[in-house]
Amino acid sequence: MIARAPRSAGALGAAADSAATPGPVLFARYAYPPNQLGYCGPADSAELLGTAAEGVDLATLSHLATGFSGAWPYLELIAKCNGIANPLDARVVEAYWVGNDLLDRVPAEALLASLGDRFESRAGPRFGPVASAVPLGGVCQHSFHVFAVYPWLGLLRVGMEGPPLTVLDRCRIRWGRVQAVTGDLVTVRNRVLAFESSRLVLGPEQVEEVRRSVDGVGLAPEVVAGDTVSLHWDWVCDLLSPAALARLRRCTATNLAAVNALPAPGPAVVCEA
Repeated sequence: MIARAPRSAGALGAAADSAATPGPVLFARYAYPPNQLGYCGPADSAELLGTAAEGVDLATLSHLATGFSGAWPYLELIAKCNGIANPLDARVVEAYWVGNDLLDRVPAEALLASLGDRFESRAGPRFGPVASAVPLGGVCQHSFHVFAVYPWLGLLRVGMEGPPLTVLDRCRIRWGRVQAVTGDLVTVRNRVLAFESSRLVLGPEQVEEVRRSVDGVGLAPEVVAGDTVSLHWDWVCDLLSPAALARLRRCTATNLAAVNALPAPGPAVVCEA
């Protein structure tokens, strides 16, 4: 069982908790859900959960973070453009998963160069839509990787139904309002993605049950009804202050607008395992 620090109620408490969270722990909160599903990162997801839950072995957590080949280059890019030595500085981690003002200092040409180094040789001529999403306003928050780099939007646009939309919705960092907490499970109300006339849009609200922990071991802070939380796949990741919620909504809307403006589907190859 992990020890959890008490939190203050309300937005100021949420903001203080986030600021106090070490960067490697904050990274693990968001990276663990897809890692647990086997989609990215090191093979032993239990090591990531256990180490992050204890929150004291930051060196091991930092090493595990470098194994996330999808996210790590974005952290390096954000840090470099802001003159921050450590890609796991909490401000950098927050910028990538949620969004903050560090993203304003990542020039489009730097993002394009990073994407080219990573994906152009692998995607070939289908790299064009990825590159085109940047001058259309794409920013290097996690939703850019989900919407523009992954192939799922392209698959939707060529007629595949079902799984692509589910992956796009679950893989982005979304937000929800806590309705109830029952042991390891949290009931939240949130908006899901919809696909309308070749465009990704935020659709209606739904109520769903997500996980905060397994047998009491988890990564997110304590949450109560009325809290606003961030979600990745079917896990609660963190509390969101009003300012953080606004940034996450803005980054999501910005990257949706960028990919929706593309005249052609995204790449029809999986650029990341």
